[in-house]
Amino acid sequence: MANQDITALETEVSETVGIMESAKALIDGFAARLAEAGVDPAKLEALRTDLDSHSTALAEAVANNAPSV
Repeated sequence: MANQDITALETEVSETVGIMESAKALIDGFAARLAEAGVDPAKLEALRTDLDSHSTALAEAVANNAPSV
């Protein structure tokens, strides 16, 4: 029983770390793309569309992997 608990905890930690690393990469990438877009309306709109889709996916990942209290 204890080994199953440890394995479950290790899996949960691994998934959470993966989510955090993905979120950081996403945020860092958007910061760079925002700087690159400058004031170009087309680039800013493309960035906004991409941000919206990634925000939804990130929110779903966090909600699906958040530990229940």
